[in-house]
Amino acid sequence: MRQRSLITITAALAAGALTLTACGSRDDDGGSDSGSGGTKVVIGVDAPLTGDLSALGLGIKNSVDLAAKTANKQKLVDGVTFEIKALDDQAQPSSGQANASTFVSDDKVLGVVGPLNSSVAESMQKVFDDAKLVEISPANTGPALTQGVDWQTKKVRTYKSYFRTATTDAIQGPFAAQYVYNDAKKKKVFVIDDKKTYGAGLAATFTAEFKKIGGKVVGTDHIDPDTKDFSAVATKVKNSGADVVYYGGEYPQAGPLSKQIKAAGAKIPLVGGDGIYDPTFIQLAGANSAGDLATSVGAPVETLDSAKQFVADYKAAGYKDEYAAYGGYSYDAAWAIIQAVKKVVDDNNGKLPSDARAKITAAVQNVSFDGVTGKVSFDEFGDATNKQLTVYAVENGAWKAVKSGTFTG
Repeated sequence: MRQRSLITITAALAAGALTLTACGSRDDDGGSDSGSGGTKVVIGVDAPLTGDLSALGLGIKNSVDLAAKTANKQKLVDGVTFEIKALDDQAQPSSGQANASTFVSDDKVLGVVGPLNSSVAESMQKVFDDAKLVEISPANTGPALTQGVDWQTKKVRTYKSYFRTATTDAIQGPFAAQYVYNDAKKKKVFVIDDKKTYGAGLAATFTAEFKKIGGKVVGTDHIDPDTKDFSAVATKVKNSGADVVYYGGEYPQAGPLSKQIKAAGAKIPLVGGDGIYDPTFIQLAGANSAGDLATSVGAPVETLDSAKQFVADYKAAGYKDEYAAYGGYSYDAAWAIIQAVKKVVDDNNGKLPSDARAKITAAVQNVSFDGVTGKVSFDEFGDATNKQLTVYAVENGAWKAVKSGTFTG
């Protein structure tokens, strides 16, 4: 065997299931029905609740809401009721930063789940860290968020209040490159990104690994995510001779891009990361999207024994929106905060201490439990120790898992 990075196929995660029981009814505003009495602890949620990415954001919000309701039903923390406070960042860094300040100013907020976008997280991290308010993203994959801007040569954790339950693009990009080259047998790629933190970073890690293992990059380009006319780049793809396109970005642009590339005469698959893994991509890409590929963090929630109760309880709770790609990771992020609150309260004779935020942040570093997505814990950088990834293909108008595994460099 040649000395190269390997995709190690692993069994689907089957960590012990949490006992999850949804309680209460869904409030009209999406807030948790927390009951009455005791100390109120608020878990903030920051996500795009409106706009193109709202399908993912609403799944995040609802899953955190379910975790809060579950903790209340179980009376997990004696004398404490959990509520959520959800703010819409519209996938904009400026809105995320403003939301972070709003959460910090509310002394009942003792932890925040979110955001979806790595570029938004960049604007929020210092605000939260200065206030010692823990933030756990279920979806951010930009490596620099936890390991510093020079993560490829020297890993340095900048913000100790920041954690994530998703794995990073340092793994996701190479994982995709290995699949495209070794499994899909595609050797010539045209790489496109949207110039944003997530998309550009993911495209870069894919490109580096693809070239390393013998693939050829026959063209590169960027698109403006505020437009939907990609005919110029579609023509470049057609003329390049590429047998595959890799796109670093999200589904609102990836869907039309795939459609227009194929309309231009390049009948080749578009491959992307977790940002395109949503049913909306298929709707936007149209009938010719069959064969397009996406990687996403973790294994399909529906296949995990550890997620069966979550799936059932989410349905029973009556949310009108799907939990989508990050529902399980959002639940686990909220549960990590809840476990940390429990630890801090238990250590302080059943009460929240005056420096609860700092103590909860410290406690999150050491949480370890069997969650919806498998074993949940964090390494020294605040990254998830769960490195599972899955490749999905569009088949018969839906995403189908075709390979799960981990990447080892």
